[in-house]
Amino acid sequence: MQIDQQQSILTIALFAAFADGHKGDSEREEIRRIAQSLAQDAPAIDLPRLVQDVLLQRTSAQAAAAALTEPGLRQLAYEMAVCVCDVDGRQTEAERAFLAQLKGWLQLGDGDTAAFEQQADALVEVAERAAPIARGLAPVAVGTAAAAALPVRGAAAQVSDAELDKSILNYALLCGALELLPQSWASMAIIPMQVKMVYAVGKAHGVELDQGHIKDFIAAAGVGMASQYIEQFGRKLLGGLLGKVAGRTIGGIGQAATGMAFSFATTYALGQVARRYYAGDRVMSTAVLRESFQSMLGPAKDLQAQYLPQIREKAATLDAAKVMSMVRGGA
Repeated sequence: MQIDQQQSILTIALFAAFADGHKGDSEREEIRRIAQSLAQDAPAIDLPRLVQDVLLQRTSAQAAAAALTEPGLRQLAYEMAVCVCDVDGRQTEAERAFLAQLKGWLQLGDGDTAAFEQQADALVEVAERAAPIARGLAPVAVGTAAAAALPVRGAAAQVSDAELDKSILNYALLCGALELLPQSWASMAIIPMQVKMVYAVGKAHGVELDQGHIKDFIAAAGVGMASQYIEQFGRKLLGGLLGKVAGRTIGGIGQAATGMAFSFATTYALGQVARRYYAGDRVMSTAVLRESFQSMLGPAKDLQAQYLPQIREKAATLDAAKVMSMVRGGA
């Protein structure tokens, strides 16, 4: 895939991320940070400038779509845009309108996209139905006095430190494996699995959580949902593991480098921070949560290299049915 093609697909993904108009300053800053991080691995593309061009409307998704002349790359760009819109839940009206326009700009018909859209919609539906819901608990902002005072403590589950560590590691292995799958929608399953992991960690400390609180916790730690997917996607794209020719995905498990299991490190660090947070009566501020997550990310990346053979082995056993089953029922 050529640099200009990579840039066009990234541009479309960024427009998809901002299509709902609800991305706050924190998520925009996170995407800028991701662009700077990815730019170190792809100096030929000025990614920070690309983000600015999108935010300031100095370019357009229509122009980026016009630059993609190969049918396989147009299909890939659309699939990535759908995943970015779906990663934080069902599409908003604005996102649906953007995707409808994008399909036209990419010269794709309903027959070209129907199968993928059905897979993506099914995953979103399964994730929503499987979301942990605590009775009577409303979503709150993490790190506030209200969060620390929520009346949600129950009898603490009898889970040893070793069992909790093993559970977090298993979730990290699974999320790393999902990132290695060639299917465009597979990475969408990572967020629901991280939600399930945080729920399990909270429950192990006698805290029942709802989906809203968990997503607030994940965001407070600095792991935005749309931004996380863009980072996963960007690493695959710039690493040459994404691309389609004649409808077949180029790249996959066999070609994946150590850095491609990025979601292992993110998930492992998130699990360990959740463990500290819920073991410590939820008194960390947002700033401390973010600092703790960043401090865990380095050691987690070292572990990621160590566990890459297991990640690849697990990825080789996954298919669409198993992914749906795991999102529905847990790791």
